[in-house]
Amino acid sequence: MKLTASACGKIIVSGEYAVVFGYPGISVPAPLTLQATFEQTNIHSMKILWPEAEGTLWIPYLRKIIDLCIEPGAPYAGTLTIENTIPLQKGMGSSTALVIAISRALLGSNCKEQALSIEDRVNPGHSGLDFEVIWNKKPILFRKGKPPEFLDTSINQLIDTSHNFSLIDTGKPDQTTAELVAWVAARQHEPGVAAALQTIGHCTERLLKGEDIKEIFKAHHRAQVTLGIVPSHVQNFIAEIEESGGAAKVIGAGGRSGGGGIVLALAKNTSTLAASYGYRCLNAQHRLHQVLGE
Repeated sequence: MKLTASACGKIIVSGEYAVVFGYPGISVPAPLTLQATFEQTNIHSMKILWPEAEGTLWIPYLRKIIDLCIEPGAPYAGTLTIENTIPLQKGMGSSTALVIAISRALLGSNCKEQALSIEDRVNPGHSGLDFEVIWNKKPILFRKGKPPEFLDTSINQLIDTSHNFSLIDTGKPDQTTAELVAWVAARQHEPGVAAALQTIGHCTERLLKGEDIKEIFKAHHRAQVTLGIVPSHVQNFIAEIEESGGAAKVIGAGGRSGGGGIVLALAKNTSTLAASYGYRCLNAQHRLHQVLGE
């Protein structure tokens, strides 16, 4: 028996951190995929083939997901092969995509309830946004504790698609998403942090009203800087993008130090500037236009 399942990544257009505290957020599926293939064999253990993650903490994380899948009676003996194009631990939903892809491969396609239970166990404190957009593979307006609102018409109605979009990898943060969320949560009542979270939530509302996305991104970015999750070198990079007439923001959790994960930039010719910082542009730019609009 051989079963293959996959899950996409995600791009948060607006709402990082704020969604954890009840503010609205908008997220779209990313044109990047994590695929899991389970092949049942006669061996009495699960062999994992994931060269990208060998020797990292992703392997025990994957093992935990497998163990949680076994509880409902999933097969265990066999080989599990992971093929992935989603940047790991950089704000594009790789940890949730792994939960969903593994659950689908081991439990079948109709396993949303079980997969969400596993997500709760392995990613405690998550807002639910990543899970909903990745599971449904549709753009959503998300409010914690409420069913997601699918933006089925078109994301084009929210974004002036004359802008050039690109995804830039600024490096892996030194902190995990769970650590960063806990750090922000511990400071949520500080005046500056509370105001920043409110601003981010307001950015989602402005986006829904059709306001200029560049101005929204600038306000969103400054609020993220106030939260302390945009490393200084990423701040400098985004400042240069703004000076050239563009705008950009970190998508996902960001980082206090190390890299800032992935930046979504609304600007032309970002590859040269990115290279000067030692960053790289993801090769999904042309496919990103298919998600956000031509």
